Amino acid sequence: MEQTLRLTAMQAELREQGLDGWLFFDHHQRDPLAYRVLRFQPAQQVTRRWYYFVPAEGQPVRIVHRIESHVLDPLPGSLVAYAGWSAQRAALASCLSGSKRIAMQYSADCAVPYVAMVDAGTVELIRSLGVEVASSADLVQIFEATWTAEQFQQHRQAGVLVDAIRRSAFQFAGDRLRQGQTVGEIDVQRFILEAFDREGLFTDHGPIVAVNDHASDPHYEPSPEKSRLIQKGDLLLIDLWAKLRQPGAVYYDITWTGYCGAVPPDRMQNVFRVVTGARDAAINRVQSAISGHQPLFGFQVDDAARGHIQAAGLEEYFFHRTGHSIGEDVHGTGANMDNLETHDERRVIPSTCFSIEPGVYLPEFGVRSEINMFIGLDEAVVTGEIQREMVIVGG
Repeated sequence: MEQTLRLTAMQAELREQGLDGWLFFDHHQRDPLAYRVLRFQPAQQVTRRWYYFVPAEGQPVRIVHRIESHVLDPLPGSLVAYAGWSAQRAALASCLSGSKRIAMQYSADCAVPYVAMVDAGTVELIRSLGVEVASSADLVQIFEATWTAEQFQQHRQAGVLVDAIRRSAFQFAGDRLRQGQTVGEIDVQRFILEAFDREGLFTDHGPIVAVNDHASDPHYEPSPEKSRLIQKGDLLLIDLWAKLRQPGAVYYDITWTGYCGAVPPDRMQNVFRVVTGARDAAINRVQSAISGHQPLFGFQVDDAARGHIQAAGLEEYFFHRTGHSIGEDVHGTGANMDNLETHDERRVIPSTCFSIEPGVYLPEFGVRSEINMFIGLDEAVVTGEIQREMVIVGG
């Protein structure tokens, strides 16, 4: 029943987008999106190519190799089994007959690498049959990146726990400094990971704990070899992300910045204000568009944040996108808030979540402020606490 309803919804969206169908393809499970969108996992190893064609009208077609003829059994549709390459090509030509434009996990110029799963040769094969290949990026966002009500609640629950752990981590570092004890980046990282484990949270890597110029590397992570001591006068950045250890749970992902001392220097304070101002400009851009029922695209959110930093003369020190989609993976498959690394023209749609995390990374220190936003039908909400002042660590 669920598969039938999902198929009906997919076909309605294909017609809405003017597409004749959506062709899924996989070999050796190279396209995880195919399985997630179609909501099935193969009961066997996938060593031969399979295709699943969802037409805008009519019944789907399953094309499988005779050695693995049951690989698509969980899915509805007629079955065509092939053995030789010529039979495979003939089966594709038959099922695509009459189609002019179909979606695949393809992105022109690899503009959206998260959905660029189909190899160039397979795209060439489909084009050789006289069929235009369009990107499935918007379809993937609708059928994979949107959240259920349960996932939103799981995100909220994870957020409460992660926010509490973030406060405790800064407190842990501050207590060590006040007591005259040594504390390193890796000590704070271990403190956070132990807290995640106690609270039933999962993370795939991280967190980031970085002082001074280490914080100027957006993807720095401490290790026994690289970890630096945290000392008075240091800037301390903590970026942590986690989700509940439950099926289908989605991530909560934040970054806060602190100063190890009583009063942050003016230079740090000024950069912090620029960064948080850029964050707020992006939040306002999202909220005004959603509440006004206006279309909003990922690149526009990036423009709002980047424009604020540019006005402060610090644009060259902001060298990553403003935000990323969030889902069961911390970097999800929905629209990114990006007009730097890519020109993301995907529409920001209801029931999706993303980060807003502008940063300024000077040679001597870096500042980033990250929150998560969830899009409803009539409003966009920040799902956790918002940093307004630098955290005073051990002051």
